[in-house]
Amino acid sequence: MPLVHRKKPTEKPSTTTESEEVPDEDSQHKHHDSKTHKKSNGGIEKVKWSCVDSCCWFIGCVCVTWWFLLFLYNAMPASFPQYVTEAITGPLPDPPGVKLKKEGLKAKHPVVFIPGIVTGGLELWEGKQCADGLFRKRLWGGTFGEVYKRPLCWVEHMSLDNETGLDPAGIRVRAVSGLVAADYFAPGYFVWAVLIANLAHIGYEEKNMYMAAYDWRLSFQNTEVRDQTLSRMKSNIELMVSTNGGKKAVIVPHSMGVLYFLHFMKWVEAPAPLGGGGGPDWCAKHIKAVMNIGGPFLGVPKAVAGLFSAEAKDVAVARAIAPGFLDSDIFRLQTLQHVMRMTRTWDSTMSMLPKGGDTIWGGLDWSPEKGHTCCGKKQKSNETRGEAGENSVSKTKPVNYGRIISFGKEVAEAPASEIKNIDFRGAVKGQSIPNHTCRDVWTEYHDMGIGGIKAIAEYKVYTADAVIDLLHYVAPKMMARGSAHFSYGIADDLDDPKYEHPKYWSNPLETKLPNAPEMEIYSLYGVGIPTERAYVYKLNQSPDSCIPFHILTSAHEEDEDSCLKAGVYNVDGDETVPVLSAGFMCAKAWRGKTRFNPSGIKTYVREYNHSPPANLLEGRGTQSGAHVDIMGNFALIEDIMRVATGGNGSDIGHDQVHSGIFEWSDRIDLKL
Repeated sequence: MPLVHRKKPTEKPSTTTESEEVPDEDSQHKHHDSKTHKKSNGGIEKVKWSCVDSCCWFIGCVCVTWWFLLFLYNAMPASFPQYVTEAITGPLPDPPGVKLKKEGLKAKHPVVFIPGIVTGGLELWEGKQCADGLFRKRLWGGTFGEVYKRPLCWVEHMSLDNETGLDPAGIRVRAVSGLVAADYFAPGYFVWAVLIANLAHIGYEEKNMYMAAYDWRLSFQNTEVRDQTLSRMKSNIELMVSTNGGKKAVIVPHSMGVLYFLHFMKWVEAPAPLGGGGGPDWCAKHIKAVMNIGGPFLGVPKAVAGLFSAEAKDVAVARAIAPGFLDSDIFRLQTLQHVMRMTRTWDSTMSMLPKGGDTIWGGLDWSPEKGHTCCGKKQKSNETRGEAGENSVSKTKPVNYGRIISFGKEVAEAPASEIKNIDFRGAVKGQSIPNHTCRDVWTEYHDMGIGGIKAIAEYKVYTADAVIDLLHYVAPKMMARGSAHFSYGIADDLDDPKYEHPKYWSNPLETKLPNAPEMEIYSLYGVGIPTERAYVYKLNQSPDSCIPFHILTSAHEEDEDSCLKAGVYNVDGDETVPVLSAGFMCAKAWRGKTRFNPSGIKTYVREYNHSPPANLLEGRGTQSGAHVDIMGNFALIEDIMRVATGGNGSDIGHDQVHSGIFEWSDRIDLKL
């Protein structure tokens, strides 16, 4: 008889027994984790969340959202952004090209663009081992990717030889050619692109447009010595004139390109070997008009600050926000020291030092812009001289704009009779410097010594005349190189044979305009933006700093009418070039028949009052007066296009003035 086995009911295990050990906390966690990964009944067990998981999810969500928005942007109709903008701001005006096409205007005169400093692209043709893989890649302009990937290598290849101002051994960096050389400075940041696009609307194309690109780091004469850039410009203008039915060219230089073309006009007519051998009537035969945009005819004080302490207003403010960051040896980069060492090899920077000395820029107790207010209120437009000064009368304490550099706010404001200067020119230089680690990035401050540095501060205040001597003292090698190519004075006798030397050709106060009475010259520039004019400095003896002079950012006035902000005295201009520099030559020195303009070339001053964009959808705005953004100003573009299609100064309304340029020009006692 089979035995019947009865199955015992499952007994619930007890929690503990005397013979069992209670597991410790670590073993419990391990047991829990193993059960989480080996569970076979399909159940879901909650997993512990970590900070790393949160970060990954956050980054993933941002990327997905970005890709989705990018997809929508590319999928939407091209007119959608304009539709949204018009829904907010109202109907947008037609671009100048569309407007003039409706009026029936068509391409007529060939147009030549001349870019300024830094806006033209530069590419590598030969380099050191650290630059492998960069052949014909842009080192300047474009994405600037190499700045972040290999910064010290980039600085080495962007620098020129400190003795010759030409290529260092084993390095060749050259200007990008064609319209793409300066249509965009970086992706999405236009320079010439808007003007080119509008000209294309009325029939312009590459056969009648030419970008006269050049290596903007070189002195003007050296662009010919090394690259024959001036000869190429001459040949291209001659070709465009001959292939366009003999119609003369309209030249459109921007910023430093204005000085470069001044040099060209003397070079092209001068006999070989220093000149182009075009003869005394070359400009009269080939040029209809020169439409200068934001031209620093008489230089910019900003160039002084850049060469003296490798800073301007923005850099000084950044240093104040993060003390020591730009001066310290961070990752062995020594940011400002590398910038100073590099830019001091660029001879072009010396072309923009103030010209005309105290006669133009003012002295210890006077300046042409005396009484200007920086309240930022819009001024009424006026078409005739004499009216603009009404809105430039300040009720605040006067500003001594003639003191381009002052050591201390008290010195900047003190009466001239109370300033006791100790002449720095005879001070003995030494080899001792506060920070010996700065030897890694050599600048000429290393050769001054503590005595020489203190002598600079004890002179206390520098006008335009003294600034040139100051730079000769602190950077003699740089200025010796620059003095061979540029001059900053005023000619007593323009017929003196010495002014036939190329060093004088880019200074409008030391050279004559060509004999071309039918040619026109325009000064087109923005106004209504505070622009650097003078600086308050301090002596910095910090052991962490290799540059002994800094802008004193604590020198500040809260009064909205005050022109002193963060150690910088501002005046009217386009944020880079003061009105005085951009407008004086066309407003006075070249107006009518003068010794600087013997053939009586007609000159016009066209100012564009700055109006910032109303919202982000407007980008950089179509009414901007800023130094680069003005290249997208519809009014300026229309003026250029009307002249290029056959118009002249009277067709676009003669002078258009919003500042006190005529009044300020009258205060300058210059022999005409």
